[in-house]
Parts: sequence; C-alpha cells; structure tokens
Amino acid sequence: MSRRRPSRIMLLLVATGLLTACAPARLPLLVDLTHPFGEETIYWPTNKSFHWEKTDWGTTAAGYWYASANFAASEHGGTHIDAPIHFGRGRSTLDQIPVERLIGPAVVIDVRPQCKADPDYELTVDDLLSWESLYGRIEDGALVLMFTGWGQRWPDKVSYLGSAADDPHGLRFPGFSRVAAEFLVTKRAVRGVGIDTASIDPGRSRDFPAHQILNSADVYALENIALLDRLPPRGATVFALPIKIKGGTGGPVRIVAVIP
Repeated sequence: MSRRRPSRIMLLLVATGLLTACAPARLPLLVDLTHPFGEETIYWPTNKSFHWEKTDWGTTAAGYWYASANFAASEHGGTHIDAPIHFGRGRSTLDQIPVERLIGPAVVIDVRPQCKADPDYELTVDDLLSWESLYGRIEDGALVLMFTGWGQRWPDKVSYLGSAADDPHGLRFPGFSRVAAEFLVTKRAVRGVGIDTASIDPGRSRDFPAHQILNSADVYALENIALLDRLPPRGATVFALPIKIKGGTGGPVRIVAVIP
C-alpha cells in the first residue's frame, strides 16, 4: 500500500507553521488578493498604464503551438508593492527585501462604515486601539491592512479614484493618517501595511506623510489589494511576493492569504 506524497503547498504550509506535519491532510483556505493585470488595470494618473502585446500566437510552421508576448508598465499600479526606497532615502529596494519579510500575519482593520460616510477618511490611532480591544495587540511582524471597501469599485476608474480626469490633485479615497503611520512605526513593530485603494495616503494628500513615515522606517506598502472582505480580522497569513526588480521602487505583486 503506497502513501500519498505531500504536495508542495502542504510542505510550504508545514515549513511556515500553518500546518503541522502530523495534521490531517485538510488544507487551509487560500484567498487570492490580487487584481489581474490588463487593459482595465488602474494606475496612478501620472504613471504609465499596463500594456500587453502578443508577439507570437499560433501554430508554427513546424506544427507545434507557440505563444509569447511583451508587457510594460509603471512599477506602481494594479495590485503592487511599494518598496521602502519609494519614499525612504537609502532604504530597501524591491530586490533587497528579505523574502521572510514578505510573509506575515494579517491584521485587517475594517473601517468601511467610516469610509462610506467620508471618502476622505483617514485611519486613526483610535481605530487601531479599538481593533486591539476586540482582537488583542497587533503582533510584531504583522501586516496591517486597512479595509475601506473601495475594492468593490474596481475596475471603475472614476469611482475608484474619485476623479473623472487624469488629475492627481483631484483624487478622493481613504488612507492612513500621519498619526496612525507613526503609531505603527513607533509603538508596533509592523513589517508592512496595505490597503484596498490606490495609495496608503488618502487621495487628497499632497505630501504623502504615511508613505514618508512608513518607508523611512523600512516598512513596505501593498496597494490596490483585492477581496479583503474574505479575510477574518485576525488569523490569516499573507504571502506578498513581487516581481524581483533589481533596484526597483516597487512592482506587481501576487498576494495570497492563507486562512487556517
């Protein structure tokens, strides 16, 4: 009688402590938090949008199928990561972020009611402390994800960005406040933050304080996250693995949450 060999995903989950080696082969739930990249992908108004072009697509003269294409885009658009160097002088470039820092426990701060009432809403320290009063202290190495509800507007660019024109000064969507960013850096040892909008700073921001504070502390940011409504407030583990661009300030990222 042969024994079934463990799959790669099972071995990975055992290695990261999400599944014990002696546990039954019942896999945790995997949630893809990534918007697909294509013509509808939303980019910052001043950035180059995603472009994909077929170069070969069909049966060759030798009779076999062959498909290939080129793509080009800004580092910052769609579901992507901001490396700390984006707003932090001398901080980590994309390829310098250790892979273990791209994996961490997810803390999901649900502020949908506040954001529905105020599209310029900024996450407060009180929001973070209220979450902790219900679910416990934000643990070291956590990824703090601000759940605004804006993801349901994707890919309607006008609704998502709050502006009908490609004008970076007319944007309206929620984000992290300066004081919340300072709290996460000085009072909690977070490794990353994320949000389901186009920026961790609110759309009306002109000097991007959340970016400055977090990136300067070598904390990265995940933006345009999809399907945060499928995560619990606590308990999921997020894998955020970007394209490894040497010297990159950011790049497309495949974000997957594992829910035990």
